[in-house]
Amino acid sequence: MIRKASLLVAGALAGATAMSVIYSAGVPASAAGNSTYKELSVFGDVFERVRAQYVTPPDDKKLIEAAINGMLSSLDPHSSFMNAEQAADMRTQTKGEFGGLGIEVTMDKDLVKVVTPIEDTPAAKAGILSGDYISKIDGTEVRGLTLNQAVEKMRGKVGEPIKLEVIRQGADKPLEFTVKRDIIAVQAVKYRVEGDVGYLRIISFTEKTFDDLKKAIDKIQAQVPDDKLKGYVLDLRLNPGGLLDQAIDVSDAFLNKGEIVSTRGRDPSETRRFDATEGDLSHGKPIIVLINGGTASASEIVSGALQDLKRATILGTRSFGKGSVQTIIQLGDNGALRLTTALYYTPSGRSIQGTGITPDIKVEEPVPDDLKGKVEVEGESSLSGHIKGQSETTEGSGSIAYVPPDPKDDVQLHYALDLLRGVKTDPSFPPDPTKVTMAK
Repeated sequence: MIRKASLLVAGALAGATAMSVIYSAGVPASAAGNSTYKELSVFGDVFERVRAQYVTPPDDKKLIEAAINGMLSSLDPHSSFMNAEQAADMRTQTKGEFGGLGIEVTMDKDLVKVVTPIEDTPAAKAGILSGDYISKIDGTEVRGLTLNQAVEKMRGKVGEPIKLEVIRQGADKPLEFTVKRDIIAVQAVKYRVEGDVGYLRIISFTEKTFDDLKKAIDKIQAQVPDDKLKGYVLDLRLNPGGLLDQAIDVSDAFLNKGEIVSTRGRDPSETRRFDATEGDLSHGKPIIVLINGGTASASEIVSGALQDLKRATILGTRSFGKGSVQTIIQLGDNGALRLTTALYYTPSGRSIQGTGITPDIKVEEPVPDDLKGKVEVEGESSLSGHIKGQSETTEGSGSIAYVPPDPKDDVQLHYALDLLRGVKTDPSFPPDPTKVTMAK
């Protein structure tokens, strides 16, 4: 089942952590005309005048990086330059593992709050508990740092120790811990059993996603007898995307045949098609996929494939609508270029660029009163400079990207569970595989 596609797909949401792009490629360059070289000489002149005459001496490296990013940002929101440090960080994210402590954290009261220590990691073994507040990292006050800055301080080389000062409820003074960093594998898939239904939440598409999904399905099947298992909820809400080969493998996990996705670039001869292989890990059980405005890119590939091939019913609200593919072009030790090189198309031949995936069953998730007006609709179509999709209209793409923290308040999830259990009915569930329409 597992194939290694050379393309990767970029995550779409601003500030999204995990998502990278395509592959290292040696790209042939075409010669530029004389007029182009004249324009480049103007750039060189401007660069030298800024260096020589700006009110304070500028940093040459920063000037060049800004110029490169200015050029790329004029193309579309997803093309960019990554310096060596950023490129290394991108590779770490796509691997799904890093040197760290093993804690899920958030920012609260200007301190880093431990949401949960991950089982069998250095933090858990050292005695860090859920609800602890980290006030100092290697002697540096956390107050004044952003969450990302604090997280970067806690990451580092495997085997290196780090000192944490922790404020714990009930303790009369701060506690001190020395924790030795280790390799932390980020969980790409979370699962649980909802009585007679298997719940699978894919957080991002890293190199570990398919393997994590397979393990989760195996564990669900071990807990619930086949004759009792009603089906699966595949939750792709708030999933910003990731690697294309993982999106293909995840789709293939629930399919036995059919085209999953195609990518089409500037040269028609470079169109690539990816097909499913025999072997449905769910043994044909009904599937409902949850999507919302935070469902983007690779997660839209999965949604589109399962929807078009009538393998799953899509429930929720319109997805983000990022239908482009980025290639990572390595630039030696100088970093890497993230360049949009293709659009992808679902099995029926539709591009979701600027339109998104429309759910088969639209179910709005109520937004709490304290968040009303603070959670806005965002989508690819609202991004400045985005590539206009072939089917894009003034309606655009995207929807509210909100999921309640407590599953008992999750209206979309409970609607899906009711459908799987027969409490609710809908003409779209289960989908009819005889009505599959493929691209020609």
